[in-house]
Amino acid sequence: ENNLTAVTEFFLLGFQINQGLRHSLFSIFLVVYCGTICGNLLILILVSISKTLHTPMYFFISQLSICDLLLTIDLVPNLLHVLLNNGGTITFIGCMTQFCFFSAEETSECFLLTVMSYDRYLAICNPLHYASIMTSSCCVILAAMCWFFAFSVVFIDIIFTTQLIFCGPNIIDHLFCDMVPLLELACSDTFIVHLGIYLLSIPVIFIPTAIIVQSYTYIVLAILRIPSITGRHKAFSTCSSHLIVVSIFYWTMFSVYVVPTKGLTLTMSKVLSLLYTVFTPLVNPIIYSLRNKDITKAVQKVVYQRVI
Repeated sequence: ENNLTAVTEFFLLGFQINQGLRHSLFSIFLVVYCGTICGNLLILILVSISKTLHTPMYFFISQLSICDLLLTIDLVPNLLHVLLNNGGTITFIGCMTQFCFFSAEETSECFLLTVMSYDRYLAICNPLHYASIMTSSCCVILAAMCWFFAFSVVFIDIIFTTQLIFCGPNIIDHLFCDMVPLLELACSDTFIVHLGIYLLSIPVIFIPTAIIVQSYTYIVLAILRIPSITGRHKAFSTCSSHLIVVSIFYWTMFSVYVVPTKGLTLTMSKVLSLLYTVFTPLVNPIIYSLRNKDITKAVQKVVYQRVI
């Protein structure tokens, strides 16, 4: 029922499925949530205490872990509540807060993955000058810039969302507060907001993607020039984990936000959203742990010291 009173809370529909399936999904997401927290905390602890991991690459991996932790804490607890209760209410301020933190964390991940691709480019294509360029202070400045620009984007998002008027239906057919379902509920004209989103996608999605593609083009060309197969394998192994993480993150992001969603069902859209908000933060530490001998050795060393 439409009226002119301002909406004070929203109702998140979730999946609207039978109780048995909801409980199964709740159990899976709870395990994923605990695994994500433990996995990313492990990466942070290892990078901070193991001297062999005090390098630019692992510093940026630890920043990525912070990002994944914040994203998980921001979204998953409420998502579990929505699943368990077949929907759930969230206050207007709570919804906006969730959306803003979610935007900041996703944006900072875009920027961090871009910086990490540049780091790998320098390590493989310019190894002689790598240590002099990627100093500790340079790494801290690059990470600080990623977070600063991410929260600057959020500030712009807040300006856009506060311009919207919500006075009618308050049911969000989604798992969390995201921009697209919020815009569908707005009573006011959303043209300026849509324009702002498209303009912001240039520095947030398209420029980072272009830098990553260019970095890996140079990396592949440099690796192909290495005469020995062993040398090629060693060079590629230093960036393979990052390439897998980038591929998963950007594939899901483009599927949800860039590719036209007309053909997507609401359920498929929700599933794709889950991939980059719930499962990617779990997969990242697993990929970096399983495909990285330094992290595996650091874990073994810590366990050995505890046993001794």
